[in-house]
Amino acid sequence: MIENKKKPNPIDIHVGSRIRLRRTMLGMSQEKLGESLGITFQQIQKYEKGTNRVGASRLQNISSILNVPVSFFFEDAPGEHAANAGGMAEASSSNYVVDFLSSSEGLQLNRAFVKISDGKVRRKVVELVKALAAEADAE
Repeated sequence: MIENKKKPNPIDIHVGSRIRLRRTMLGMSQEKLGESLGITFQQIQKYEKGTNRVGASRLQNISSILNVPVSFFFEDAPGEHAANAGGMAEASSSNYVVDFLSSSEGLQLNRAFVKISDGKVRRKVVELVKALAAEADAE
């Protein structure tokens, strides 16, 4: 029992990382999220690290503030792989997206991309990035 207090549960760590991911995608500070919930930014830090477990009602409030369904926080959670028929290929694919959006460049690119309202321009940007990637692969 004592060891459980020292090492956070993998699900709590995962949920916390998803809270951080969504919060940073929105450009929201820990202070702003904490303020919206009536708690300190230090408490948000503990949630995001998985040090403190997020209760059901608090998670519901967080999902509302961050404008995502509660299920968002459990996507690709540890132990889910065995239940998924998709297997490892699917899991590693979604982990790649999380890694990308967790990077500074990925976050900046995502924020800028979603601001482009013209669908044709967005498709051209995707084509440009694909062409640059293909060029890099050819080198």
